[in-house]
Amino acid sequence: MASLSPMPDLNKSGARALEAVCVEQPEAAEAGLLQRSKGGDASAFDALITRHRQNVFMTAYLIIRNEDDALDICQDTFLRAWRGLARFDGKQAFGAWLRRIATNAAIDLCRARRRRPEASIDEGSLRPDPASRTTPASPERPGRSLERAELRARLEAALSALSPEHRAVIALREFEGLSYEEIAAATNTTHGTVMSRLFYARKKLQHLLADLRHD
Repeated sequence: MASLSPMPDLNKSGARALEAVCVEQPEAAEAGLLQRSKGGDASAFDALITRHRQNVFMTAYLIIRNEDDALDICQDTFLRAWRGLARFDGKQAFGAWLRRIATNAAIDLCRARRRRPEASIDEGSLRPDPASRTTPASPERPGRSLERAELRARLEAALSALSPEHRAVIALREFEGLSYEEIAAATNTTHGTVMSRLFYARKKLQHLLADLRHD
């Protein structure tokens, strides 16, 4: 079997440009790439990575909330996928299979780093904002930036208080908009387990942020 070529560059600048370089391919083309990849064609697998790495990165980032860690999870996910291609039976979409690997890796890393300070949540969709690092922000009224910083800190603390499993279902449902069935597949659980975890995660967040509802 041919050796796997170096993974496509997933440094920070590359991660921010994923949407621009991600090339849409018909499903038939993806099936062909999968077949070639299973035969040891590393260039075909690189093409699959180009198609799916943006979604894998965002799945990891929304759970782990740290860009460097999310990039590491991307690399680990694609390496595991390459090594496990022979076991991929096609019963689920290739992208869903990758999301499952990335989700499990992110949950494992959350468990290992529960006590490590994490990056604060980005505003808006809680996704990395390339423009925010290069474009000067518009002037804000006095105290506004402090209010936002305090709110982000409260949200960060609340999400960090969730278990990795509860944090994962919140991220996949609320931020990525996946269905219960898709979340169940990504987390290797059942529809009922997803519903239960979402219920308790939302209840805990409501409790932790209850005072904000009365501001």
